[in-house]
Amino acid sequence: MCRSIKTLRPPAIPEKATEEEMHAAALQYVRKVSGFRAPAAHNQEVFERAVEAVAEATRDLLEHLEVRGARPAPAEAAAG
Repeated sequence: MCRSIKTLRPPAIPEKATEEEMHAAALQYVRKVSGFRAPAAHNQEVFERAVEAVAEATRDLLEHLEVRGARPAPAEAAAG
């Protein structure tokens, strides 16, 4: 596992993960798996597609995770 990828769900972070945080985690993952920090020109497109796919999977995961025992976010508590 990449040590520079941080946990993106509460309570590890106080608020919802930003798009930038999800993209950075996806980039680190693709770099680790591919073994390339920056791809060669002939691999640039597939590298970028992989980063976007991982970022999308991350968004989907974080939106649907149910963390039991976690306190609701302030906005959720006020709405409930």
